[in-house]
Amino acid sequence: MISAYYFGAISLILIGLYAVLVKKNVLKMLIGLSIMESGVNLLLVSVGYISGRSAPILSEGIGPKGAVDPIPQALVLTAIVIGVATTALALSAAIILYEKYGTLNVEEIRRLRG
Repeated sequence: MISAYYFGAISLILIGLYAVLVKKNVLKMLIGLSIMESGVNLLLVSVGYISGRSAPILSEGIGPKGAVDPIPQALVLTAIVIGVATTALALSAAIILYEKYGTLNVEEIRRLRG
């Protein structure tokens, strides 16, 4: 079952990479980056998952041998927060680009820039 998570994560990364490399619209490129980021987060959580173990929450009956490593989960939570902040910054840059050039097409922006 874990291979399904790997397959899904790699699929998301490749879909996002396709959007970043092929699309000409800045918003579509940003959506591709977000999809790629979700794939990387899923991959990190999948690597940290061990079948048959539970979340590392202090409770009776669960010792250190029965819990998964909390480091990948903490890294993914941090990556999600950083990803939201960078996406917000990139969207504000896209708004400024649209106000200045009147388009979000990368080729048009290059042509209008001079």
